[in-house]
Amino acid sequence: MLRPSTSIPRRGRGPLWRDPSVRALFFQALLLVTVLGIIAFLVHNTMANLDARGIRTGFGFLDHRAGFSISQTLIDYSSNASTYGRTFLVGLANTLLVSAMGIVAATIIGFLVGLARLSPNWLLARLAGAYVEIFRNIPLLLQILFWYFAVLRALPSPRQSITVFDSFFLNVRGLVMPAPETLPGFAATPIALGVAIIAVIALVILARRRQAATGAQWPVLPLSLVILIGLPLAVFLVTGSPLSWSVPALSGFNFRGGMQVLPELVALWVALSIYTAAFIAEIVRSGIQSVPRGQTEAARSLSLPGGLTLRRIVIPQAMRVMVPQVTSQYLNLIKNSSLATAIGYPDLVAVFAGTTLNQTGQAIEVMTMTMLVYLSISLVVSALMNVYNARMSLKER
Repeated sequence: MLRPSTSIPRRGRGPLWRDPSVRALFFQALLLVTVLGIIAFLVHNTMANLDARGIRTGFGFLDHRAGFSISQTLIDYSSNASTYGRTFLVGLANTLLVSAMGIVAATIIGFLVGLARLSPNWLLARLAGAYVEIFRNIPLLLQILFWYFAVLRALPSPRQSITVFDSFFLNVRGLVMPAPETLPGFAATPIALGVAIIAVIALVILARRRQAATGAQWPVLPLSLVILIGLPLAVFLVTGSPLSWSVPALSGFNFRGGMQVLPELVALWVALSIYTAAFIAEIVRSGIQSVPRGQTEAARSLSLPGGLTLRRIVIPQAMRVMVPQVTSQYLNLIKNSSLATAIGYPDLVAVFAGTTLNQTGQAIEVMTMTMLVYLSISLVVSALMNVYNARMSLKER
């Protein structure tokens, strides 16, 4: 009787060491013990060397006062009272902000450029091809420096700002715009928005079940927009519009009031988005071209419009090919955001693995925490994209 070559034969009569399964377990246990022993030796040797040089270890430094300022903070932070643990959270928030903004922008630009590359319009297709060849072949660091030093640092001073509607001011210090200020009673509006999101999810599920049962379709998109916009807006008006705006005004050599977007954030965001979009565009182009032409020809024979054919037939099939490659680009964008150090954007690497490390000297703890953060973010993004990929994959019986 034949059996697969990968299967482990059962132990017969004879010495224990002749049993293949026992030998396999023994060598795996031996390998595990060896690896743990090497790790333990490295850790012990490192700790001994640190003690010999009088270098403190541990995470107690996170409770010490930081004593330095950060140019952009999404959470409460004070250079006089905040701790190094707070600087870690500030840097993490800034990293997540630029990564999320970059992923959204790169996805939109990449899809548009990828579709433009397949356009029958000769000029549009060539412009899209030139975009891809230019931006994906220039190092990202050079692009970040270009947008920061050659474009944004060349803007006028605050007194000669480029003004739009006397409310938006663009100058060498960044973009200054009106900032919303909440008043008592505003908390009901975000709650209404959360309820609207849950209602839209329920609507989509019900619409899919109805379509599967009866074949009838509901106008999900218009209904969803009405719910998402109408419900929070109605609650906002009923509660008396509890929101005011802080309009920036020039005072001395700078603007007072409003909200300022740092030029470092803009330069990093633009460079990351344009650079990653060039790769996503090629992924979109190859994904669409992987769909058999017979699918498009069959749709044309049924007189389906081009947009409907692309949205309902081509893109859903192409997504099964594109999702794994797009996931890799998202992870690259998140990791490339650490280049913010080159222009001084206060991300996790600059604030925590830079300033905090230099002040505390806790190199192992700081670098370990920084690496674990990037590892965790990448694993979370991969897990979410894998879930989406599983939903988009072809279901076979």
